[in-house]
Amino acid sequence: MNGDIKYVGCNDHSIDLFEGQYEVPNGMAYNSYLVLDEKIAVFDTMDRNFIDEWLGKVKAAAEGRTPDYLVVQHMEPDHSSGIKRFMDEFPSATIVSSAQAFRLMKQFFGTEFEARRIVIKEGDTLATGRHEFRFVAAPMVHWPEVVMTYDAASKTLFSADAFGKFGALDVEEDWDCEARRYYIGIVGKFGVQVQAVLKKAAALDIATICPLHGPVLEGDLSHYLGLYDTWSSYGVETEGVQICYTSVYGHTKEAALKIKDALEAKGVKVEIADLARDDMAEAVEGAFRYRTLVLATTTYNGLDVFPFMRTYVEQLTERNYQNRRVAIVENGSWAPQAAKVIKGLLGCSKNLDFIEPVVTIKSALDEASSAQLDALVAAIAG
Repeated sequence: MNGDIKYVGCNDHSIDLFEGQYEVPNGMAYNSYLVLDEKIAVFDTMDRNFIDEWLGKVKAAAEGRTPDYLVVQHMEPDHSSGIKRFMDEFPSATIVSSAQAFRLMKQFFGTEFEARRIVIKEGDTLATGRHEFRFVAAPMVHWPEVVMTYDAASKTLFSADAFGKFGALDVEEDWDCEARRYYIGIVGKFGVQVQAVLKKAAALDIATICPLHGPVLEGDLSHYLGLYDTWSSYGVETEGVQICYTSVYGHTKEAALKIKDALEAKGVKVEIADLARDDMAEAVEGAFRYRTLVLATTTYNGLDVFPFMRTYVEQLTERNYQNRRVAIVENGSWAPQAAKVIKGLLGCSKNLDFIEPVVTIKSALDEASSAQLDALVAAIAG
């Protein structure tokens, strides 16, 4: 990192579910940055469980001086819980943030810090000496108050939650996988807004990205920017197939595994998930990563689909699932309805190509449904 920019974040290995739903076996990083200049600026605060540790790091990085500004880019509690403590600890400091962020501070802390604040908007600047920070509005990436901050002196973009990932910083892991799961799960609905911010970023000379989760990104940033462009435009990242199934007595699972084996025999990349047992966030990620999605499930309660499948499809649609090929395998002992229900659930999705044939299993695979399965595999492999 640039010599003036100090990392003052914390690693969390006590957390099991981020935002109460995403498994994080390698923990989380909550990032905060201090810029040491004629005046000192701190970018964002900390999760409530790490405020004392964070304040100790801030004081050490400030080298005996008092921070002048606290720049609040994002009000989600994992980044904003330390605001009140910071302002009590440094009574001469000023908060710099958007008008909407100050309204959220009122909700969280009972005050908008009216006597100690600077309200900023798109294009406003803050000079601390060598550094002049320019603010970039990023509403709904992924909260409405978000601003990012660009520093021309160091060519650094402080990107709030954008370009973040799951995982603590003291664990080595692949960036793409955990950044994709983070993006699709948390930001995925807001592709239009991310595209707008990417257009703004394209006009900036960026050498370093400092996100609020995950590692600082430096050097050739084209890989990260390219993935964000693909994800936020709902493009296909990898040619391949995601198979998701639910199965009560094993017959639908058998069909899903036959599809997997047949496609892999044809050289197709396949991932498969049992929605009742596997990490659903990983399965959602796969649906957005690959071009083709196979949904195999039972009819349930007469006119519905198995609950885990319904939940899965709803998670896709609430994230604006689109621009994909979808194949369906339904099972029902007396009145198969799963294909009809799934197509209805996906009715709000744009640009879906439903692959024929729909495979209909009545209780267990037989000669007729096995032939349909073979025809479906041939259509998918195309």
